[in-house]
Amino acid sequence: MYKSLHTKRSETESVIRCNWVGQHKDYKAYHDNEWGRPVTGDSALFERICLEGFQAGLSWLTILRKRESFRSAFETFEPSRVAEFDQKKVESLMDNVQIVRNRAKILSTVNNAQCALKMIDQYGSLANFLWSFEPSSKRYKNVNSVPSQTDDSKKLSSELKKKGWSFVGPTTIYAFMQAVGMVNDHVTSCWVFEDVENERRKLSRPI
Repeated sequence: MYKSLHTKRSETESVIRCNWVGQHKDYKAYHDNEWGRPVTGDSALFERICLEGFQAGLSWLTILRKRESFRSAFETFEPSRVAEFDQKKVESLMDNVQIVRNRAKILSTVNNAQCALKMIDQYGSLANFLWSFEPSSKRYKNVNSVPSQTDDSKKLSSELKKKGWSFVGPTTIYAFMQAVGMVNDHVTSCWVFEDVENERRKLSRPI
């Protein structure tokens, strides 16, 4: 997995950030240290796509606060482990107050893990498949210009659905692409923008 060597900033340091961040420390930490920075490991990619699915209808802050509990409950999102979850395990997850207890989303995660394993066999890794949909770079000066979905996210969403995935609509998939650095949607005035650009330039693509 590619490891970031990015610059860290204090939560109280006066810097320009994307204005969706607000003042919450968890959002600041996620924005500064994770969002948009390239992710290429299969388990990490699977985690991100699953959490984006769980986020549907909820705030991302809710997911961030529960993320460590999600990781514990879902075996660090290792697809080979999640794919083996049985009905008893699903029921135990439904009793876990530390995660989002949505049966459809839990079952989707198990299903998607099974689909991911087939793709790993076919493409060598989940990363090989997902990163093959990396769009061309675009730059945005303000957050109002950043799209919620694109033709590229629609295409990846469609391909995943054909392969049996669920909770992978084009908006969810674009949020995933933003999160894992397939695009750099930090506004150009944000202090993280150039940091992410440098990481993307140095990244050895998995395809």
